[in-house]
Amino acid sequence: MKLVHTDAVIRVPPGTTPDYDHDNALLKLLSLIEAQTLAAERECYVARRLQYLFPIASLSLYGPAGADAGTLGPTLQDNKLDFQKQNVQDFIVAPTTLVRGLARAGDWSGPFLRLSYSGGPDSPLATAAGRLLGPGIKLYLKVGNSATTSLIPVPYVEASDRYEVELWGYNASTDLASQLSAKGRTALATGELIVRPDLLQGSEDDFRREGLEGRNVVDVAPNHTLHPVLPLHIELAWADDTATTYDSRNGANHHYEFGMQLRGWEHFLGIGTSSNPHGGVGFLEYRNLFSNYGRYQSLRELGRTIEPWSLDAFGHKAPTSRREEFFAVDYMDLHVVKGGCGIGLHRHRDNQEVFLMMEGRGFMVVGDWCETPNRERCFEVRTLEPGHLAMLTGGNLHALMNATDEDLSLFMFGGYD
Repeated sequence: MKLVHTDAVIRVPPGTTPDYDHDNALLKLLSLIEAQTLAAERECYVARRLQYLFPIASLSLYGPAGADAGTLGPTLQDNKLDFQKQNVQDFIVAPTTLVRGLARAGDWSGPFLRLSYSGGPDSPLATAAGRLLGPGIKLYLKVGNSATTSLIPVPYVEASDRYEVELWGYNASTDLASQLSAKGRTALATGELIVRPDLLQGSEDDFRREGLEGRNVVDVAPNHTLHPVLPLHIELAWADDTATTYDSRNGANHHYEFGMQLRGWEHFLGIGTSSNPHGGVGFLEYRNLFSNYGRYQSLRELGRTIEPWSLDAFGHKAPTSRREEFFAVDYMDLHVVKGGCGIGLHRHRDNQEVFLMMEGRGFMVVGDWCETPNRERCFEVRTLEPGHLAMLTGGNLHALMNATDEDLSLFMFGGYD
């Protein structure tokens, strides 16, 4: 993991506490979710399946409390009992936003991917072009292993002041326009909505319970845009309307990933039925969620790579990266989060942690405070439902927001700090 040194750490004077009731970073992120619009009518989307990526341009953390207030370097903050040092003070998002999910039209249901780019004059693309970008820009896009052979036109959407395009993996024989109401048909006509089954693959039926008995889900439809276990890597570059000026990280392109480790009734490694389980009676239906055993042992998900600045399970540092091939547990907690409340954006430098939703529904946020070699930093947001769990690895930013008016209850466990 490559440490990004451009972020700020805000010193908090000893004896004082940050004001979390004003300009809260979690509420700022929630406002970005609320601002997202989609091309077709609301009934064309499964709301609980919507997933968001908000790339991070910069990030500010609070510094430690008390006597450690002067230790602003995140790699040096070894006091495990000081939780203030983990909290996000503020962030700035990059110009790109990504949303994926499940769309439905007629008898078809399958994946969609929406990509948008800032329409302001201060975006990197507009700055590089030295002018306003006009009514449209263009996009190079690679979804998983499938890439465009020509640039995709992306229209300007006045309502959002952004350039936006939404791709559907629609592959039914019926014309899509005939399956949509006025809003969706208008989006098709303007190019805001396009049909690209060559880029977006899979259907809702690929992971039906009946066809998965005894199979390793990692091997099922591995190129599915909404695979329940495998991450989805997205590579893209934005261009002006003439395709002569790019926002492409100097030709390296932008790399993003939907990769939250969320498991549960719909997201699992394997499923099966056991008779007389462990010498019992009757039958047991099981779902393998995470495992270092048997046919899953090569995944090694219940383990972590430890960077030189991180403490291992025994509180030690080492001069080089190394692996821990296990998940240590130091605590188990139950939490109740009231309606309209949330666990704030924060990070743990060292520990793994699991959020298991028992009752209620909330927005789960996971992201990286350091940039990794294969993707840029993002906040990834998904809906956590009863029976779902999200597992965090060391360095993950995370939060949970209860945007409903009912309580939610969590079982949480993890280790290291």
